[in-house]
Amino acid sequence: MIHPPQPNLQTALGHELKHELAITRRVLERAPTEQFGWRPHAKSMTLGTLAGHMANLIGFLEMSMQGPAFDLATNKMPDNPATAADVLARFDLNAENLHKALADVSDDAFNDIWSLTHGDKTLLSLPRTAVVRTLVLNHLIHHRGQLSVYL
Repeated sequence: MIHPPQPNLQTALGHELKHELAITRRVLERAPTEQFGWRPHAKSMTLGTLAGHMANLIGFLEMSMQGPAFDLATNKMPDNPATAADVLARFDLNAENLHKALADVSDDAFNDIWSLTHGDKTLLSLPRTAVVRTLVLNHLIHHRGQLSVYL
């Protein structure tokens, strides 16, 4: 039996990301600015904070492709967008930048260890494939489900 060639890791992750980002964008499109201050529980994020977190989260993947580590002590995370239009604009920009960064990474680089640090303290070290799947995709899907309950 002849098996079709398997896509390289970069291609496979690119397809998976494209699919998940399209679904996520459709959910984000339904988040109304006038409800950004609403939260289902006092300990929950507001709708606006959650939507902004999702838009910023995919930018995290681009950062992980740009070097061996990201230092939270010296790099400021972006502020949350203030409106639904701003959330979608940030999401779209981060998605575009993510796909560009992904195109520049070899399969070998996906096996390299990437670290999240805060000054001299290493918070975590994972292969980039785990960053893509765990810190970005699984995290994004979790929050997408959370946001769908808010809506």
